[in-house]
Amino acid sequence: MSGDSTTLARIFRQESGQVLAALIAQLRDFDLAEDALADALVEAARAWPERGIPSNGGAWLLSVARRRAIDRLRRSKTRSSDLTEQTIRLLHEDVSMNEQDEIVPDERLRLIFTCCHPALSEDARVALTLRTLCGLTAREIARAFLTSESTMNQRLSRAKAKIRDAGIAYVVPEADDLPARLHSVLAVIYLIYNESYSAYEGQTLSRHDLALEAVRLADILYKLLPDPEVSGLLALIRLHHARRAAREDVNGVLISLEHQDRRMWDHAEITQATGILLSTLAQGQPGPYQIQAAISALHATAKNWSETDWPQILALYQTLYEMTGSPIVALNRAVALANSGDVAKAISVVDALSDVLATYQPFHAARADLLARLGHREEANTAYDHAIALSRNDAEKAFLIARRAKMS
Repeated sequence: MSGDSTTLARIFRQESGQVLAALIAQLRDFDLAEDALADALVEAARAWPERGIPSNGGAWLLSVARRRAIDRLRRSKTRSSDLTEQTIRLLHEDVSMNEQDEIVPDERLRLIFTCCHPALSEDARVALTLRTLCGLTAREIARAFLTSESTMNQRLSRAKAKIRDAGIAYVVPEADDLPARLHSVLAVIYLIYNESYSAYEGQTLSRHDLALEAVRLADILYKLLPDPEVSGLLALIRLHHARRAAREDVNGVLISLEHQDRRMWDHAEITQATGILLSTLAQGQPGPYQIQAAISALHATAKNWSETDWPQILALYQTLYEMTGSPIVALNRAVALANSGDVAKAISVVDALSDVLATYQPFHAARADLLARLGHREEANTAYDHAIALSRNDAEKAFLIARRAKMS
């Protein structure tokens, strides 16, 4: 079976995270593992269109990556001195296996906890996990942190060096040590799902592979550690995920929440997630993820857009802002304020965020919408232009262009 570039890209996205985690577990060297996987992906892009896509693409990639790792170790005196001959022998034994029969070990949970070690800075923990576990580029991660690609590359390099030099163990912590890393792990899973929802670069609106990975990780963590914020995050992700089928039309065009066909939502998943949320809130230990899940639940359970409980959503955003101080939360609070009926006050709040969110595409999109509602067409056009220029997603860009045209 021959595969086109779209099929190859999809398989690479699906398999790379698990393969890279397995390589890091064996090599204990993030850079070497990433380089070996990159070599294997290049080889797959060359060989698969000619020979057909193997039935076990992940195992094929892992097998080739191990061979490339051996080649790199032989060429590098520094790396050879750092890794024992026993490790190299183990790699030889692994690549002698039949890759079609091999099961790729799932090391992703250990990887996420390794990346979230307390020795690393908070931002470094999240960024490194997004890079290694999900294969996001430095540019994609930089967008989530509102920083530059070069700054993010430096941050990633320092984090990998810290893990190597400090000899940080590649393990899931014991129960007593879990809470110390929990905040970072939750942030990572949340950002994985956010990236799946925005699909920063490319023609498609979303990345279903990342969405499923975030759901899977949140579910594992929920079973591993019954913490209220873990439950809140699982409920939040599932509530968002339940609406996935209605987010775009058959042509891949984005459909805003206001205009989605709510019959297409997965109401069984909404009911399940809402149940998790309600039992969690009853514990009386509210946190940011629980508050966000409560906001999402109000959207998910409203019969239609006009019956959405905007005053309650506004109050929840105010609580969330008091907890986090996040400018993005302040932006969402302003949108809720506008939807509650005070568009003029909302635009003044949004304008006050113009410096800190200058490069944040949703800021300009929200501002354009509010200006259009107030009848300020020229300013709205300019804001739409900024939002369109900052968007790297074709479906999102087409949506904004259509909104701008509709306003004229």
